[in-house]
Amino acid sequence: MIRGVIFDFGNVISAFDVGKFLRRLDGWSGAGVETLRERIYGSDLHSRYERGDIPSEEFHREICRLSDARVPAEEFAEGFTDIFTPLESTHGLIRALKGRYRLGLLSNTNEWHFERYIRNVPVFPLFDAVTLSFEVRALKPEPAIYRDALRKLSLPPGECVFIDDIPEYADGASALGIRGIRFTGHDDLLRALADLRVSVP
Repeated sequence: MIRGVIFDFGNVISAFDVGKFLRRLDGWSGAGVETLRERIYGSDLHSRYERGDIPSEEFHREICRLSDARVPAEEFAEGFTDIFTPLESTHGLIRALKGRYRLGLLSNTNEWHFERYIRNVPVFPLFDAVTLSFEVRALKPEPAIYRDALRKLSLPPGECVFIDDIPEYADGASALGIRGIRFTGHDDLLRALADLRVSVP
């Protein structure tokens, strides 16, 4: 029996577009969007930030160095965070499940995205447990990050569902005995939950 439902954040609870940040960064540096994409996301810098290996201040400095941008940290953080669009159908699902199941949030994310956006979304207070890569110092699909979520929910793997848009991350949960669901859209998600006898009012 399913007693816990764990949600990824990006492209499940809110969509995101890193291109929006890169276009803004290009306005500060003039290096070109695709060049910036390769320099930043083609390196290990972003994953190191999401793992919590470097603080926000160092991430800002390194981005400025890689992009030849000169932008204050506060303005940079605003542009870096302004990439999200709420997926209202998932927000509604979370509200419908609250009280019927224990709810978890499990996300590969970083300090600025969490502090400046994620923790402020209307459904954030509904989660019973929150697992963030930069705090756990582990990234999906590493087993440690899923185990942290299970520990915080006080549930065994077989009683939990994990919803993620990236197949590898859903599979990482499944490898530990969690019921992994790949998120491809709201209607498909409802059907997958119904197959697992998760009751959605």
